[in-house]
Amino acid sequence: MNEPEFQDRYEGGRVLAQHLREYAGRPGVVVLALPRGGVPVAAEVARRLRAPLDVLLVRKLGTPGHEELAMGAIASGGMRVLNREVVDELNIHRDQIEATTRRETRELQRREQRYREGRPPPDVRGRTVILVDDGLATGTTMRAAVAALRVLEPAAIVVAVPVASAEACTSLAQVADRIICVRMPEPFYSVGLWYRDFAQTEDDEVRALLAQAVQTHPSTDAQPPA
Repeated sequence: MNEPEFQDRYEGGRVLAQHLREYAGRPGVVVLALPRGGVPVAAEVARRLRAPLDVLLVRKLGTPGHEELAMGAIASGGMRVLNREVVDELNIHRDQIEATTRRETRELQRREQRYREGRPPPDVRGRTVILVDDGLATGTTMRAAVAALRVLEPAAIVVAVPVASAEACTSLAQVADRIICVRMPEPFYSVGLWYRDFAQTEDDEVRALLAQAVQTHPSTDAQPPA
């Protein structure tokens, strides 16, 4: 197997930002991260693009007994996306799906309160939203994020990640306006294999990065220039 592509998530973000240079300094661009691992990546992207940073809360719905395998995902606003292939193949019952959804909804709401600290979600209507995560394996969680964003009527949704499976990139290309996957190694296996340091991103790190971003861009609520 090849060596890891990135030292850590911050390096992944710096490399990703190079592929997003055309958005640097452009009015009406906002960077949204998928917590927690996507926040360090997105913080580097937002800093280099001189764009505001915020989070879009999404939670994977782990398959009972195989929590790392996504049977779906939920996002802020009550959006849920199910991976029908996984659900059908493993014969997952509706009550299992609903129980997992309730549990993950509680965690999503906890993180929403903890990360935003009273700040309202950004107004993305008419904006170009760059959705960032540390990588895509199946892409199910990112699909939920895109579906949740569509309801808010952004001008465009750009999915951007440092590393992803080719299958996930193909899948996301069908729902996003643009997708940027810097590396698509084969065989893929998992996101973490492509970072030398893939330690879990903690809540305090997320909050600190968001607080720094708020100081640089105090508000993302204003409508973009006409």
